[in-house]
Amino acid sequence: MQTIVSCGKRWGTVKAIASKSHIHRLLICAALSDKKTVIKDVTFSADIMATVSCLNGYIADVFVDYDTITVQPYKKAAADCVLNLNESGSTYRFLVPVACALGEQVSFTGSERLSHRPLSPLYDLLKKHGCTLSEEGVFPLICSRKLEPGEFVVPGDVSSQFISGLLFALPLLDGDSVIHITGKMESYPYIKMTIDVLKTFNITVEQDEQSFYISGNQQYISPKEVVAEGDWSNAAFFIGLGAMSEKGIQVENVNPNSLQGDKQIVDIVKWMGANIEQTETSIFVSGEKLTGARIDASHIPDLVPILAVLGCAAKGETVIYNASRLRLKESDRIESIFNMLKNLGADIKKTDDGFIINGTGNLKSGTVDGANDHRIVMASACASSITDGNVTINGSHAVHKSYPTFFEDLSKLNSEK
Repeated sequence: MQTIVSCGKRWGTVKAIASKSHIHRLLICAALSDKKTVIKDVTFSADIMATVSCLNGYIADVFVDYDTITVQPYKKAAADCVLNLNESGSTYRFLVPVACALGEQVSFTGSERLSHRPLSPLYDLLKKHGCTLSEEGVFPLICSRKLEPGEFVVPGDVSSQFISGLLFALPLLDGDSVIHITGKMESYPYIKMTIDVLKTFNITVEQDEQSFYISGNQQYISPKEVVAEGDWSNAAFFIGLGAMSEKGIQVENVNPNSLQGDKQIVDIVKWMGANIEQTETSIFVSGEKLTGARIDASHIPDLVPILAVLGCAAKGETVIYNASRLRLKESDRIESIFNMLKNLGADIKKTDDGFIINGTGNLKSGTVDGANDHRIVMASACASSITDGNVTINGSHAVHKSYPTFFEDLSKLNSEK
């Protein structure tokens, strides 16, 4: 699919969709609970439907109705299920440890790209603790034998999803466990979100600076009804558009007290010179002159595509670093961000873990490859705010992974060259 996005500044109001990260976690906890849970204010995307599909018929009956999901858990997991992950890395890394904890043989399948996304060191830890897994990097991945409790040592610079997957699984085991993190812990806000959702479902996790302590034989207890939060990760694209617009954009349905790490976009655009007005449920962002900044992306890798666009919109040098894990996303985002912005005339250099951008405030019109990556497509569309002509995006259908109505919401904003 190809989409042509007209150039020009944008202003107006948009409502943030529900957080994909939050919904994944709510769904898994609900499916492991003692009784029915209703999840409200849901936004559906390909990744969320992957989790729904995997849970349904395996450990729960899952019913979808407009913006609500009802989850009725089973007392025992079904055996010999085949779970299709599609392209959802979150679903993959969350559910493999859960399947091992439940002990029934299950097969995971999905897209070829997903099969090549790394599962180690989680794969090695699960095997070390009693599970039998088929060859890594090839679908189907077959899991059998029950996970054993104990000590799990995880490097801090791997995906936080590995740690979250263990946090879902370990309370189900017969004994106590501990997760020790070695080195700097990256994407910690996502782990905090997992712990917070677990707490909502009566699961306790104790922690100190580098370790998480999980008692076994805990029971997930349903809160009966929960509400999905607005999504800071996808709202960030509209916040970025607002920072490039003198008239500004108001983003509604965002919680400033959220545990979502990507709310840091607010602080970053403020550092770069944007104006911020915030309430308990919304944020208004406008900007006229942005300046470059040094940005540590270790906890906010999903923000890097829009931050790179903002670096081009700003005057002066922007350095984005500690972003090496971008190579392991839906695309190699170091390459895809570089190629996208280079095609639009950016003065950008790749580094081992990010970018150096010499921002001039402007880009050129052009055609870019969405790289089958939802965040590259959305960042490309936002770049049109500072181009001298239209931006043509090949593979724009990739937004369906997380934000199917992105272009519809973008079109509702006012625009002028």
